[in-house]
Amino acid sequence: MAGEKAYLMTETDKKIPFLFNPNELSFSKSNSWEKATAAGNSAPKLDFSSGGSVTFSLKIEFDTTDTGKPVSDHTDKLYELMLADPSLKGTKEDRNMGRPPWVQFHWGKLRSHKAVVESLSIEFTYFASDGTPLRAMCNLSLKQYEDEGKLAPQNPTSGTPAPHKVRRVSPGEYLDTISEEQYGSSNRWRAIADANGVDDPLALPAGRTLVIPQLED
Repeated sequence: MAGEKAYLMTETDKKIPFLFNPNELSFSKSNSWEKATAAGNSAPKLDFSSGGSVTFSLKIEFDTTDTGKPVSDHTDKLYELMLADPSLKGTKEDRNMGRPPWVQFHWGKLRSHKAVVESLSIEFTYFASDGTPLRAMCNLSLKQYEDEGKLAPQNPTSGTPAPHKVRRVSPGEYLDTISEEQYGSSNRWRAIADANGVDDPLALPAGRTLVIPQLED
């Protein structure tokens, strides 16, 4: 996974690569439960009603100061994901029925459900002298588009849908010290190595972003 960039793949098979991998990813999901009649009891029994959509949030930085080209060339591609696309299946122009495309987030072995872009914020933080935007920070929130059954494996070591953590390597750190911090044991470093394609645990450059898989006990 060394050097591999995250990207979004759209419903129309358009790939939107990121210039930098995200520092933080977060998954969340909620379920709906309804209380049954519980006359004479201290608390009601809860009956499962339905599962809620998985939401997936990330922060993305775009920077084109090295080329001088407008960073909006990249952020515009994200903005377009918020717009209705008349070419998509199910569109009925005569009834004003359209929708934006769904997307999937990919990063190595990690991917999201098919999801729609629920919200997007773009903050331009650096400009050239002529006003050309060269740096932007984007906050992207994706929401599960449909019930796909079991989520594709999020944890490459166990095959379970448990979400990853993402952590940046600091100077002087090695996989065994990171394993000790994350799992309480330095002996579990191999899980991190396998998840990130690390062949030499002692040759870990500072600044590299690592996926930290959640392990089963």
